[in-house]
Amino acid sequence: MLKKVFPFLVWLPWAKHTLKDDLIAGITGTIIVIPQAVAFAMIAGLPPIYGFYTAMITPIVAALFGSSYHLISGPTTAISIVVYTTLIKFINPETDLEGFISLALVLTFLAGFFQFVMGLLRMGKLVNFVSHSVIIGFTAGAGILIAFKQLKHVFGMDIPQGSSIFEIVSYIFSNISETNWNILMVALGTFLIALLIKRFVKVLSRYYMLIAMVLGSVLALLLGGETSGIETVGKLPSNLPPFRVPDLSVNNIQLLSSGAMVLALLGLIEAVAIGRSIALHTHQRIDGNQEFIGQGLSNMIASFFSSYAGSGSFTRSGVNHQAGARTPMSAVFASIFLMVVLLAFAQYASFLPKAAMGGIIVLVGYNLIDFHHIKQVYKSSGRELIVLGITFFGTLFFDLEFALLAGILASFFFYMERTSKPNIAVLALDKNKRLINRIRDESSIECSNLKIVRIDGSLYFGSIEKISNYLSYLYDKNQIKHVLIAADGINFIDLAAAEWLTNEILKWQRNRGGIYFAGLKLVSQDVILKGGFIDKMGSKIFFKDKKTAIGEIHKLIDQPCSEKVFEECKV
Repeated sequence: MLKKVFPFLVWLPWAKHTLKDDLIAGITGTIIVIPQAVAFAMIAGLPPIYGFYTAMITPIVAALFGSSYHLISGPTTAISIVVYTTLIKFINPETDLEGFISLALVLTFLAGFFQFVMGLLRMGKLVNFVSHSVIIGFTAGAGILIAFKQLKHVFGMDIPQGSSIFEIVSYIFSNISETNWNILMVALGTFLIALLIKRFVKVLSRYYMLIAMVLGSVLALLLGGETSGIETVGKLPSNLPPFRVPDLSVNNIQLLSSGAMVLALLGLIEAVAIGRSIALHTHQRIDGNQEFIGQGLSNMIASFFSSYAGSGSFTRSGVNHQAGARTPMSAVFASIFLMVVLLAFAQYASFLPKAAMGGIIVLVGYNLIDFHHIKQVYKSSGRELIVLGITFFGTLFFDLEFALLAGILASFFFYMERTSKPNIAVLALDKNKRLINRIRDESSIECSNLKIVRIDGSLYFGSIEKISNYLSYLYDKNQIKHVLIAADGINFIDLAAAEWLTNEILKWQRNRGGIYFAGLKLVSQDVILKGGFIDKMGSKIFFKDKKTAIGEIHKLIDQPCSEKVFEECKV
């Protein structure tokens, strides 16, 4: 019970054996988050310091109470945009910054509260409907998006904030003469150093990012540093998150509840999608309910320490995994190191070149593209390839949330399409006296008075049409009076199907012979029994197995069979 309430008790005892790996990953994550925290806070309409507060508090709580060993939470682009667009409807940060900050903390608490409650209600299973292809497409698209967003730091160009991929490419080609070659050399140098160490220096491969960033910084100094136009992350603030109680007044709750729910849902989709995408490589089992609880607690607690809403970060989670993290302690280390950096080493950390950061993040983005699984999807399933493509291109050219939802909806569409067309196999007796699918053996024979069919799929509102059309064909075009359904493959029958089935059976009983079932599972009979449908259709139409059913049905047949297929046939 304690491990369920405090999931960190599962991995904490053996974290001491992975301390070195987690320490290196934590240091790397600290360096990565510094420029991101500034940028994301500004996107959210908040002072840069609030990005650091979020990057300090949120990851620790999410790591301790979440389920993914590699997911790093904190400020993200998508969540920052949603925070700004939600709050700007009510208050302008340029005219009332303090009020804007106050509402941001309330919004964060409410979003976390909704996430936490959803986790307690065990709604984490909802993420199981996010298919494998959606995750692969989302990961690949996000990887490319992350890489392209860093090109302004790679080329040293002033690319407008919020530019699309097409706009970024167009801007670079139109202004290629403005390229700062010193910056480009630092970015490419860092990128190549990281790539070479990872590929060829196996001893240092786990630390390739940290080494590359340090050497990239040295290269920047050799090229002249800021005097050559190589921009650094700049002066950093040097104070820890202050305690501040969110203003949870009735008016604020009513004002922000709907926006907080949207923020909560989007944050959960983002976090779990990232956790699952990394789990494809680590083979770790992600508990959706626990992740909901972890994300909820992280936002609720962080709101009391001047932090705004956070979620899982693709960039930092990817870096964390690729840097060799083994347990969530890497996230804790990253947050602690960030606090130490801001308190004691702010003046040194400020020398980190943005170009070196850009080179590393471009490599991280490339590594997020899972070429192996993309090729596998391409070869195995056209439908899954469409789902992957919708999510991939949606991620590139639309909002991340829209891309995920579009991919999920596409998955649902194809799932519904498949399940709405259950296979209906006609069974006949072969020379070995076995009932088999007739298309497998054309010499197999059927009883002239009894049609035996097997339905492979459940009976629900979506599949009624196909089964209804088939039975209507037998009723109108065939002289068969009795139909036996081999129901071993029917997993459930819903209310709509039970109502239709009752009317269909009564029609056959009035005008023909009847419809019967053999081997229908007890769980499939649940709605029929509880809904009282069995009283209308009669319990005598259900049989334990096909042999018993064939014998009993032949007792009801009042005309001779054309040939003796079964022992019970009368010729």
